[in-house]
Amino acid sequence: MENVWAETYLLLGSNEGDRMEMLNHARQMIATQVSDIISSSAVYETEPWGMSNAQAFLNQVLQLKTKQEPEELLQLLLNIEASMGRNRSASNPSGQYESRTIDIDILYMSSLVMNTDQLTLPHPRISERRFVLAPLAEIAPNFMHPVISETQQELLALCPDPLKVTVFHG
Repeated sequence: MENVWAETYLLLGSNEGDRMEMLNHARQMIATQVSDIISSSAVYETEPWGMSNAQAFLNQVLQLKTKQEPEELLQLLLNIEASMGRNRSASNPSGQYESRTIDIDILYMSSLVMNTDQLTLPHPRISERRFVLAPLAEIAPNFMHPVISETQQELLALCPDPLKVTVFHG
């Protein structure tokens, strides 16, 4: 992907602390340390996926264009998470989902398909999660999933996830 602009979609999520402030801070850090943000979805409040007795998440999808290699982008995002109090290595020894101050996932980098120990693109569970698809379909309804060959709007219509996802009004 060297020196090629990648249309990149990121998912931000927070369900610990001041969730809106966490999203705002993550957006600011991404804009200054990674790339200009081209567009962003509304903020959605979502029931926690795979977790019980946890506060609802706030989620938002960002669109950027980046020239970073996927692993370089991942490292930049992990550094932002760590600076905001997320410790992936020490957390989650059981593999269970848990609350977090911030979570930044790479959903797509253009039509790149890759699977390494560090990163799978597109994100492997996009089509199963309404909290990803609702904001993604808002800003990129016709973006085609390079493996499933469905648009984000089509994936949202087919999504089996029953969890509630609503626009957050603060």
